[in-house]
Amino acid sequence: MNYLTRYFAPVLLSASLLALPACNKKTIGVLQGQNAQLAQERQQLQLEKDALASDKAELASEKAALAAAKERNEAQLRGELRDKDGQLGTAEQDLATKNARIMELQRVLDQKEAATTALRKRVADALLGFNAQDLQVNVKDGKVYVSLSEQLLFKSGSTQVDPKGQDALRKLATALKGNSDVNVLVEGHTDDVPLKGVVNGAKDNWDLSVLRATEITRILTTAGLDPTKVTPSGRGKYLPVVTNDSPANKALNRRTDIILTPKLDELFSILNAN
Repeated sequence: MNYLTRYFAPVLLSASLLALPACNKKTIGVLQGQNAQLAQERQQLQLEKDALASDKAELASEKAALAAAKERNEAQLRGELRDKDGQLGTAEQDLATKNARIMELQRVLDQKEAATTALRKRVADALLGFNAQDLQVNVKDGKVYVSLSEQLLFKSGSTQVDPKGQDALRKLATALKGNSDVNVLVEGHTDDVPLKGVVNGAKDNWDLSVLRATEITRILTTAGLDPTKVTPSGRGKYLPVVTNDSPANKALNRRTDIILTPKLDELFSILNAN
């Protein structure tokens, strides 16, 4: 029995009952039972139809909610993506700035290294005539070290520079003269043998190293170096190059280091930027 038949069967059945007044009670009872069953089935179908309609409405609501959630999520993702793109752009800009700064620093360091190398050559060329045991020119930590032995500069315990030492110092001053971008540190050193009493105004090796450095500074500035660029200092016995365990080693420690430092203003300016 199809859907239309179920719905219209009661009507037809009623008509049949009217048309068949002579039907017996048994037949009528059967038909009435069938009619009741069909009515019940019709009611059940209506309930199922209503349930399906409710499910359909609920599904439509869920679909709309999912679509709205999807749109919100997509909008959020688009916003996050824009933020990430902005952060990436900022990071790339920062990286480019840092790379440019690194390149600038490298340029200045290369210039400093070239200047230090040229300074060492100029000084070494100016002092070629002196014994390598008495005078050495080296580069260390970006600075030029001119190391002069006590034998070249002073008699034992003296603070007066010998003529040969004065000659070396004047030649060094000539090589450095006019080079305003170099600072000069005159650093006196001794061995660990204590002075016997007061020697030439020095109470101990520390005094002696300072007085010798001061005397060398006077010769350098008299020969033309800018006094504001030259600093005398004394380290006494406290910075030996070797242990004081032999006469030869003690002689190596009795020295004066003239330390030439190219100015680093441009480098510090870059480092302090931002």
